[in-house]
Parts: sequence; structure tokens; C-alpha cells
Amino acid sequence: MDDATQDRHDSPTYDIVEDIDALRAALAAHGITLPSLGVDPLTLAGWTNRPPLVALGNCTVVTARRLADALRSGAGG
Repeated sequence: MDDATQDRHDSPTYDIVEDIDALRAALAAHGITLPSLGVDPLTLAGWTNRPPLVALGNCTVVTARRLADALRSGAGG
């Protein structure tokens, strides 16, 4: 990771939309859609020094199974 990338990830105000878009694309490559995927608004409010959190949101049981299968497959099992 270069210094500019590290600074971006250490800053509590960096724009995480790029990261959310990358996650959305990676999930889509496995046929998975998390409808509520986005930035957690409470952590984006700026009252903390920590970076905002990604809200993975709610999903159906079918989506949860597909996500578990994709993660298991990616981990080699």
C-alpha cells in the first residue's frame, strides 16, 4: 500500500464510496446483491475519529447462503 492510499485509509473523513462500489462489484461477480449496502449514517456523522462503517444491511436467507458459499469457496473450502 503506498503512502497516499495509507493516508486515505487512516483518515476518518476519506470517501468510502469507492470501497463500497468495489464490494458491490465483487459481490455481483458472485451473483450476490445486498440491497442496503452503503455507508452507515451514524458513523458518517463525524462525532468520532474512526472512519465511517460500511452498512452491509439486511438480506434474505437465500442471499446469506450465497454469500456464505462464496466466502467459503474463496477460502478454499
